[in-house]
Amino acid sequence: MSSKFRQVNDRRGENVNRCILEGEVGYKLKSGTMRNFYKPGVDDVDSDSSIDIADEAEMMFEVVGEEDVDDDDISDDPEKDDSSDDDFNPSDPDSDDSDVQEQQKANGDDAEAGSSEAGPSSANLNEEEEDDDTVKAIIAAIKKPRFQPPEIKLDDFVTDISFHTDEDILAIATITGDVLLYKYSNEENTLLKSFEVHTKACRDIEFSEDGKILLSCSKDKSVMLTDVETGKLKKFYDNAHNSAIYTLYVVDENLFATGDDSGTVKLWDSRTETPVFALKEVEDYISAILTNDAKKLLLFTSGDGYLTTINMGSRKLYVQSEPYEEELTCMNLFRNDSKVIIGTSKGRFYSFNWGEFGYHSDMFPGMKAPIGVMVPLTDRIGCVSGEDGVLRAAHIAPFRNLGIVGQHSLSVESLDINHSGEYIASSSHNNDVRFWNVKYFEDFGDIKYNDKHNTYRERRHNLPSSKVSNASDFFADLAGDD
Repeated sequence: MSSKFRQVNDRRGENVNRCILEGEVGYKLKSGTMRNFYKPGVDDVDSDSSIDIADEAEMMFEVVGEEDVDDDDISDDPEKDDSSDDDFNPSDPDSDDSDVQEQQKANGDDAEAGSSEAGPSSANLNEEEEDDDTVKAIIAAIKKPRFQPPEIKLDDFVTDISFHTDEDILAIATITGDVLLYKYSNEENTLLKSFEVHTKACRDIEFSEDGKILLSCSKDKSVMLTDVETGKLKKFYDNAHNSAIYTLYVVDENLFATGDDSGTVKLWDSRTETPVFALKEVEDYISAILTNDAKKLLLFTSGDGYLTTINMGSRKLYVQSEPYEEELTCMNLFRNDSKVIIGTSKGRFYSFNWGEFGYHSDMFPGMKAPIGVMVPLTDRIGCVSGEDGVLRAAHIAPFRNLGIVGQHSLSVESLDINHSGEYIASSSHNNDVRFWNVKYFEDFGDIKYNDKHNTYRERRHNLPSSKVSNASDFFADLAGDD
């Protein structure tokens, strides 16, 4: 795998630092704003840009705004390098996880994936001494043994992951266009099948509602429907879009929607050869697509800051939100599908009441780092992550940061929750997929989050799925709590 930095202009003409990574490009504006991880194909990479990614992992995403860097701070002298194991900061996304593990072993709380875990210094924790229900729930969860599958490490860049709807199977899409199916368990992960489905980077994968078909879209503009059992191609939509396809969403057993880099959304019926309809209401990439159980309205967010809603029955625009001065990067449903929560490139959360998509009802500060992915853990608790590599849990409406679910050393690219709700899996720019046991969130359901809480006291305890016990270090970069 190769990488290098290049000064270029982004699609809006702003100067950026761009890191080319075997066909995938991540970059941050020099003003400090994060552009979503844009995915050109393997053919876009110069053949002479060959630097070992393992040696350059620390360098790859350590790009900061020019206002944060003085010329005097830049030096080629290795003796002036401030980074060392002694200065390790768990909140730093570029810190290697081996340092985290060494810290755990020193504290006697090292927990290997797939084995029973007990929280750090659990014997010294007493939930009865706490007044806050959230802190009590965290301490109780820390004391329970937990299990999760071991980490999956790949040679190729992981672009997306998706859990099977009924079985303990995880699909992993890669930059080479392949899809790998793993059978996961607490003891080991077994590679079941490998599908060579696309000629360029596979950007999004989803299982059908019955789990028999794997849908995938790619930079090569195609959509493929593959039989999970046999590996045979069931349907092939060549040149499904005029631009590279960015995201895919399964609506029901026959319908699915796709969105591309130029802002076009198409609805497809797997029983036909042509799209049901195609609409272009925005000018930037489609970051996420969503609907509810009624399946009458199709929502999508875009890089130019719009939440757009389409009436699927009339095949027309229903409503479009006011523009936001930031990228809307991900969204999901909470509170019995009554709330649409959207994450942004500035680390904010916007809450929309269902049916009222013109303007948000609430805004939460969230965190300083850009948010890229989001999944619901319960009806009122979500997990989000992005550029900083840290997976955070938050209660939605009212908003309250709950803690750190897990962490990677580099930016998190994709996130999903399995069919039982026991595990979430996350992939990062370090070509790894990690599992986190989040079953303990079931015990958080009866907590009254409207009550006053002591933020300092709750931050003393990290969530039990996290590898690092010092929660206050991770919370240092949060924008604020209610």
